[in-house]
Amino acid sequence: MIASIYHPKYDFLGQSYASFTPNLHKYPATMLPQIGLKLLQEFKAQKTNLLDPYCGSGSSFISALEYGIKDLSGFDLNPLAILISRAKLSHIDKTELLDEKESLLESMTQPHAVVDVPITNAHFWIEEQAQQDLSSIFHHISQVKSLAKTLFLLAFSETLREVSYTRNNEFKLFRMKNHQEYKPNTYGVFRQKLETTTEYYLHFYQRHTKDIVFNLYNSSFQAHHKTFDTLLTSPPYGDSKTTVAYGQFSTFINEWLGFKDARKLDTKLLGGLRAKTLYTKGSVGDAIQEIAKLDLKRALEVSSFYADLEQSIHHILPSLASGALMFFVVGNRCVKNLTFAWRKTRVEKPHH
Repeated sequence: MIASIYHPKYDFLGQSYASFTPNLHKYPATMLPQIGLKLLQEFKAQKTNLLDPYCGSGSSFISALEYGIKDLSGFDLNPLAILISRAKLSHIDKTELLDEKESLLESMTQPHAVVDVPITNAHFWIEEQAQQDLSSIFHHISQVKSLAKTLFLLAFSETLREVSYTRNNEFKLFRMKNHQEYKPNTYGVFRQKLETTTEYYLHFYQRHTKDIVFNLYNSSFQAHHKTFDTLLTSPPYGDSKTTVAYGQFSTFINEWLGFKDARKLDTKLLGGLRAKTLYTKGSVGDAIQEIAKLDLKRALEVSSFYADLEQSIHHILPSLASGALMFFVVGNRCVKNLTFAWRKTRVEKPHH
């Protein structure tokens, strides 16, 4: 059975991510965990395992943990997304975390030879002193051997973006005006981010992650021998190049951590390569036909996303158990003043 449902209660108007749980790291277009929890409760999902094939920063996992599911699997092509999800799901002893944090702060007072910042055109994006400070901070984080390192890298990632010349209210890469006047206190920013990240983790995530099992993969979905009783996901609502710029938002930290093709990530995500023919199925196809009358190039870009999404879903279906629940949380999308009426929650019970 396939059903599309919409109800204002799923909007959670007036609420944010932080209304439910502290957010360890910014990420574009995140689903509110409140939505996922409400769906799991109302449809009485089994408390066995859960798959998110486009896991992003892990909102679905937070919904699952609150509901009582402790076996979690996620896939995402963005290395930063996997880093954030891993930090949220890793169980770190409180004493160990606080000790590691203090050791890191103490080590940062020691001098360290600066190496070149591994970011393309770094001088265009980051002030010289900030580059040196970031290099030193990262060196000291690299010496940490415990799971706390993942949390510290999140604090570093947030610092990296904040002290750069990027406009911080943007997900895409735009350099701020009057950047020559910007002289950030990089160590001060990092210390504040480190304290906040540690506090948020201990306040919520630490107590929710005891005795859980999770597997995260920095790839598109790959079938395993395992089958899943519940799929909960909020897939991208459009291609990354022209809607939500996941790749651009994540470029700096992905490059710093050594991931190849960090600047080409948007071309590898859903809809990253333009289709040669128009997508024609259902109401989406009807809307694309209307867009094509106005702008064929744009219509082909939109077609690429929906064709990729459909193919991806078909690839996932065989890994769902008989009677599994499948939740897709999606929102409306407007292209050329035409609305794609996806502001519904799609629930599928596959038949085998």
